[in-house]
Amino acid sequence: MSKLPIFDPQLVPVFQVDTHLEAVPAHHLTPQSLQARFANPPQWQPELVRERKFMDRQPAQAAVLLGIVMRDEPTVLLTQRPAHMSTHAGQIAFAGGKCDETDADVAATALREAYEEVGLDAHHVHVLGTLPEYVTGSAFHVTPVVALISPAMTLQLNTHEVSDAFEVPLAHLMNPAHHRWHRYEFEGVTREWLSMPYQEGEQQRFVWGATAGMLRNFYRFLSA
Repeated sequence: MSKLPIFDPQLVPVFQVDTHLEAVPAHHLTPQSLQARFANPPQWQPELVRERKFMDRQPAQAAVLLGIVMRDEPTVLLTQRPAHMSTHAGQIAFAGGKCDETDADVAATALREAYEEVGLDAHHVHVLGTLPEYVTGSAFHVTPVVALISPAMTLQLNTHEVSDAFEVPLAHLMNPAHHRWHRYEFEGVTREWLSMPYQEGEQQRFVWGATAGMLRNFYRFLSA
């Protein structure tokens, strides 16, 4: 099993941008349309399900909250992991983490973790459903839990878990013109991943890796 070296993913070349694919129409991104889609899901296949393994550890079940804030222009709630974390340090991620035996299901895991990480109270969250499991290169088997979040929410960050929380327009993430493919070779192994960068004022939010992969599957689910 190959190990990944320390590298800056933003400096890895882009070999493809999916401008040939259509964006999800805005009227499909409303809370009503999203609820209807999960109530009557289409026949579809996830595009990305497993990364190349790069960490020697026992597999762990996990869940994340793919939370859509119901603003006039819906947004996705994302976090940034602190630099001191043992895995995926500094990366942009959904709120979430490992499943506990006391969690009733993956939705309970995602809601518990979102409360622990960013102080998001469950009474502001309406779970719609789940997307297929995504296996990271660090051996996490992650279930994305898709939910609507009231804009009346308030957040209180646990700085041991996250360094920042912010929102990216859902329409931006569901437009493949912003989906960029990267390719990286190390010790004879080629790895590919997606990024979906978002420019927020002077700051670029570099969404990539597992988070971008799960968002890509969400795009496939909505565009099927």
